[in-house]
Amino acid sequence: MTGAAAEPAPPPWRQRDYMLLWSGMCVSTLGSNAAGIVYPLLVLALTGSPETVGWVTALRSTPFVLLALPVGAMVDRWDRRRVMLICDVARAFVVGSLPLAFWLAEPSLLHIVVVAVVEGTLGVFYNLAEVAALPRVVPRWQLPQATAQNHAGFAAAGVAGPAFGTWLFQIGRGLPMAFDAISYVVSAFTLWRLRGDFSAVPSTVPRDLWAEVRAGLSWLWHERLVRTMSLLTGGLNFVGAAVPLLLIVLAQQQGATASEIGLIFSLGGVGGVLGAVVGSRLQQRFSFGRVIFVTVLLQALLFPFYAVAPGPLALGLVCGLIHFIGPIYNVTQLSHRLALIPPGLEGRVNAGFRFVAHLPNPIGAALCGLAIERLGMGWTLGGFGLTFGLLAVVAGSSRTIRHAPRVTGIDTSAKP
Repeated sequence: MTGAAAEPAPPPWRQRDYMLLWSGMCVSTLGSNAAGIVYPLLVLALTGSPETVGWVTALRSTPFVLLALPVGAMVDRWDRRRVMLICDVARAFVVGSLPLAFWLAEPSLLHIVVVAVVEGTLGVFYNLAEVAALPRVVPRWQLPQATAQNHAGFAAAGVAGPAFGTWLFQIGRGLPMAFDAISYVVSAFTLWRLRGDFSAVPSTVPRDLWAEVRAGLSWLWHERLVRTMSLLTGGLNFVGAAVPLLLIVLAQQQGATASEIGLIFSLGGVGGVLGAVVGSRLQQRFSFGRVIFVTVLLQALLFPFYAVAPGPLALGLVCGLIHFIGPIYNVTQLSHRLALIPPGLEGRVNAGFRFVAHLPNPIGAALCGLAIERLGMGWTLGGFGLTFGLLAVVAGSSRTIRHAPRVTGIDTSAKP
């Protein structure tokens, strides 16, 4: 190697803008996890109905389905940092209205639903801007490390958030939401300190919103691997959307306290941290198709153990094992996808992917609550477990997944 060779970029954790973006996301995710576990507990306390919890959860995820496509095109037109900053400030005010309502009296179910829907709507803008911003803060060859570090941070927040949220909930029902609002303020401060260029790629032709949406969908549809992965991820999200309510009702049937329910989700977060740590290494060592198939298969094999877990600790251990595997799948498919998307299309293609992948979320959540109340827990677990098994068959039999080529842009052994 000659002295004229370009000096490699430092690892993501030594890059200022990436660490600011990452730390803000981690803090806001910690707040979201602390409040997220409380939403179903609060609705159950107010109504006593799993079906109502399912519908509220579905409404909270519906904005992604309705808005992902146009918002993705908008994000490609706008400064991504500014979008995230505005969303964080707005979410701080919206979520902050709940602890204020608890202080004055008690919020109504309608108030909780409105906050959940508005927070979910702002989350659409934030999430798509954040994914589109990632290739602006690290080189493309470092995307596996960056996405793995992101998932590790999210998983760490998943460890502390539920336990902290349920602890706060026992002290005062509005405290988890107050903490969530504060976390958005902290995230906004880190975004304000970013120095990089997050502006839109200039266009020399008049821009038409729906033409840009179609361009993103067209690219996704013609890139067979990304299209296939969006459908498979949608199936996994259908089951995943049901899991929180399943675990809460199962734990309550076993006499678990709010703190023990928080412990179940925290053990899931521990698994998520470990899975995110090994995710990027596994995708370097094994083929894309093998990682995807094995991760889906193992989750499908572990899911039935929820039905026979004898107590909250056992439920938490099963949750931890499944959540260990999930980030490996996510890191692999996300870094592969980001490396494939052409610059300037990130927002639109990721919006199209997430539209397909998140479309089943409200369906899975609503169907879970309905099935628990109308059919019972046994039939509900059986139905979602069968779905998981079918997804494993799809992942293993798809030639597109099995023969996916290596993408040089995510080869972390390469030099920039």
